[in-house]
Amino acid sequence: MSTTNAEKQPRLASKRTGPLLVGVLVLLALWFGWSAVRQWRQASVGTALEQSRDQVADGLLAALNGQQAQLRTLLKSGRVSAALAAGDTGATALAIREGWPGTEEVQVLPAALDAAYADPKAFGYSRLALLEAANAGEGVVARVVRDAGGQRLGLAAPVVLGSEGPALVYVRQPLLRLTAIFDQVRVPDAGYLALRQGNHNVIEQGSAALSEGAEGLARPIGKSGLRLAAAVPDIEPGPLGIGGLGSAVVAALLLAIAAMLQFGKGRMPMPRRRASAQAVGDEGPTLRESIALAPVAEGEPAAAAVVAPALPGVAGQDVPAGIFRAYDIRGVVGRELTAAVATLIGQAIGSVLQVQGLRDIVVGRDGRLSGPELSAALIEGLRRAGCNVIDIGLAPTPVVYFASYHLRAGSCVAVTGSHNPPDYNGFKIVVGGETLFGDAITELHQRITEGQLHVAVEPGSLQQREVNADYIQRIADDVQLDRPLKVVADAGNGVAGELAQPLLEAIGAEVIPLYCDVDGTFPNHHPDPSDPRNLEDLIQTVKRFDADIGLAFDGDGDRLGVVTREGRIIYADRLLMLFAADVLMRNPGALVIYDVKCSGKLSDYVLRNGGSPLMWKTGHSLIKAKMRETDAELAGEMSGHFFFKERWFGFDDGLYAASRLLEILAQSEQTPSEVLDALPDSISTPELKVPVESGTPHALVSLFVSAAQAEDSPFAGARLATIDGLRADFSDGWGLLRASNTTPVLVLRFEADDEAALERIKALFREQLQPLLPGVALGF
Repeated sequence: MSTTNAEKQPRLASKRTGPLLVGVLVLLALWFGWSAVRQWRQASVGTALEQSRDQVADGLLAALNGQQAQLRTLLKSGRVSAALAAGDTGATALAIREGWPGTEEVQVLPAALDAAYADPKAFGYSRLALLEAANAGEGVVARVVRDAGGQRLGLAAPVVLGSEGPALVYVRQPLLRLTAIFDQVRVPDAGYLALRQGNHNVIEQGSAALSEGAEGLARPIGKSGLRLAAAVPDIEPGPLGIGGLGSAVVAALLLAIAAMLQFGKGRMPMPRRRASAQAVGDEGPTLRESIALAPVAEGEPAAAAVVAPALPGVAGQDVPAGIFRAYDIRGVVGRELTAAVATLIGQAIGSVLQVQGLRDIVVGRDGRLSGPELSAALIEGLRRAGCNVIDIGLAPTPVVYFASYHLRAGSCVAVTGSHNPPDYNGFKIVVGGETLFGDAITELHQRITEGQLHVAVEPGSLQQREVNADYIQRIADDVQLDRPLKVVADAGNGVAGELAQPLLEAIGAEVIPLYCDVDGTFPNHHPDPSDPRNLEDLIQTVKRFDADIGLAFDGDGDRLGVVTREGRIIYADRLLMLFAADVLMRNPGALVIYDVKCSGKLSDYVLRNGGSPLMWKTGHSLIKAKMRETDAELAGEMSGHFFFKERWFGFDDGLYAASRLLEILAQSEQTPSEVLDALPDSISTPELKVPVESGTPHALVSLFVSAAQAEDSPFAGARLATIDGLRADFSDGWGLLRASNTTPVLVLRFEADDEAALERIKALFREQLQPLLPGVALGF
């Protein structure tokens, strides 16, 4: 071998491997380059959506203001003013209709609205709420209402009708007069935009899969109560988690290296080495040649490409894992939760029953539109696993629980989306008297994906039973009011509306139903009593009828909300004080469980009434499990779940809790407002939610807890509880940070004796949390 050849620069790749290496580098460059383009496109979707949102929001506000201004102008016109002064309702309506082309209907109604309240269901609850808002002196009011068989834009204004006095003008307009702007603005397909009133979607465009997280970019439409919600998908990181700019830089470097190899004949400047005496020629053998030349031991087969065997088909392998939540199974109908998925879930539940030697199970459903289909599919899966199913049909979740005891089945499934939007549904599951949660829910998914599903030789039986009357009778036999109370019951069009009026009347109350017709679209407001916005119509109706109290139920009837005659909301932790005092009179020393979000005054109140308080994790399944473990007589959550073991079965039941509340209030000589106002109170915030990236809430809380427990921490003077996030109790108040188990948000709540203490505790949490969320504006 010549000295010249030995001194040549070595090749990074041989003639054989060079093209292969160049090809690999080009492919990698294309991968990183495409990732950069994809991330930039996703970022542009967010920019485009915000522009569309702002344009639509401005258009909606302009349309709304225009409609309200038009009604104001017409009411001041000579023809309408003359008709009003004459007390002629027909002439007034005709004048407005002729002066406003395209108007669908105009009505002039007495301000007392007696005819409307005589049959509020037929008149329309949303129209009543609109007219009551105008009655309250808010001027010309506009809302989306359900009228004439669909959604419309409703306007109302107070007027004086001649000698008859105060009256209201109601105008029904096509919804298009408000929403026409949606047809003029392009919403990116990958984004989501929805006009919302309460939690009801009036109109939506784009990807409905993003609806759950759309509140983060929401914009209110003036003071109308409408808002424009928006959402864009998260920007997916590139290879190795690199951002768009980084991916572009890596792609450029890889292309540069490939070009040098291709056009530099495979040579790159490298340290020189002395020629080897054993070298034969310029190039050694390639990798393929080395393998071919390598000796094969006797009896050892030559190396071959390893091909993984194809896996056999696995039942339910496409079932999304995300629907298996901490406390139940829940997902978007048609996208995550289908009839086929429900059948597999039923078969998985049935398999768990078979393992435990159980056969009988009760199934009931709430009023969602998807309920009948999903319930039938679930029952098919349960029967396929050999279970005997008792179908009780349309029923609140606590009635499903009751039926499992009453019919001696011991197991049940409630097909319900609880308080979630109308396009959601899910399953709450009890097996052998124990609510499934956590790992037990995960096990169902594992059974499905691994095909560990029991198939019976013969399908189980199916029978239909009606238990609503038995449920009412069971409560009425135990609870009777000492004196009648006038009650407004707001079911939010949820399934509790089926039983709220007959149950409360059976125990001796006078009941005024509000939104008690079951409608799975929830047209009036969302059935979630923990949100004060959903109690506005209840408050107005209580005042209108001078009722003693207002009761609100969630979508499946297992939670309770309460408002007083004066319109004050009584939160669940203060209601639990009242329940505790009552239970402890008959059960001195009994254990009372409450979750970490409850008032700091609750513990002292339980102690003063001779009880044993125990703070525990948030979550109805977790609370029920702790009740069984400790044999507690009573428990409650800030969300409105109440669990009575004394005189009941220990499950969460909003309807039963309402009955017990009325029983306590009717025993007092004071008014319900006086009884409730006497409970200890303080200054507090509602639940404050900070959206974070999916998968990070618990990790962020863990970092926060670790920092708070350090010796030099600002929390050193507080009593720290870490059973569910971090709760720091000071002498004058407390603060809480925990991770939601159902959505990617951080949940905070604060309470203090005065505003100064509240602000101090909030500031402390804000200062300690901000470094963990750089760039996120903490608005609490």
